[in-house]
Amino acid sequence: MRRNVLNSPRLTELKKKRRRAVSYKIFISLFGFSVIFALLAYLSHLDNLNIAEIQVSGNKVVETEMIKAETKRIISGKHLWLFPKTNILYYPQGTIEDSLREKFKRIKEINMSVKNDKTLEMVLEEREGKYIWCGAKPEAEKEKCYFADESGYIFDEAPYFSGEVYFKLYGLGEPAVENPLGSYFLQANFAQLMSFKDILGDFGMKPVALYHNQNGDLEFFLTKGKSASIRPKIILKADADFQNVAENLKAALNTEPLLSKFKNKYSSLLYIDLRFGNKVVYKFQ
Repeated sequence: MRRNVLNSPRLTELKKKRRRAVSYKIFISLFGFSVIFALLAYLSHLDNLNIAEIQVSGNKVVETEMIKAETKRIISGKHLWLFPKTNILYYPQGTIEDSLREKFKRIKEINMSVKNDKTLEMVLEEREGKYIWCGAKPEAEKEKCYFADESGYIFDEAPYFSGEVYFKLYGLGEPAVENPLGSYFLQANFAQLMSFKDILGDFGMKPVALYHNQNGDLEFFLTKGKSASIRPKIILKADADFQNVAENLKAALNTEPLLSKFKNKYSSLLYIDLRFGNKVVYKFQ
């Protein structure tokens, strides 16, 4: 009896009606979604909602036309084959920033906004060369150098400079010899090292280069004396307590016999070695 009720014509018809109702609702939903999708696609192409021009400012070295060309390349085409990437509501700002920074390492900051006249305004801040990285080790011959900013980030090739125009950086570490662009020189403690360099200047020395040698030690080269044939250097460990090392050096420079020798025989100084705790080792010719 129960089986007959479950399989009755009336119940079967009700099931069919319910299935038709569900199918109808699905169809209406899909149709409505398609209409809305098509309407949004149409609206996304309206001129008032799309970038018409690109304006670049703040750049001094990177060429404006190269920035515009790369930006246009990124915003060309469509999302899902329907929605233009030039639409001001969802243009790929993050992709533009990442691509420009990757292609033009000199770019430090990018601020973008769309003005009322559908112009994409790009305000750039470029990195400034404060140091130059010149390879794995100091070379006597003409060196190929690259600009590095205040954080040790290597971002562009540098022209040849004679003399001591820029403080030089040497050593492998993170920079790759073949293509160092986009890498950092001793990033973990670079700021501390540059502070130590300034302290050396306060002590009456003139550091002109920093070499991270193959043993992992650091060598600050000083400017030559008038009659010197080689550059004197300050040697210390890469993981040293730079503040403590500076205090030890200051104490040694203010104590005889180094006090008089440094003042009167600077041109014959070979090195001052600060790798041995509180002990300061030095050598003159």
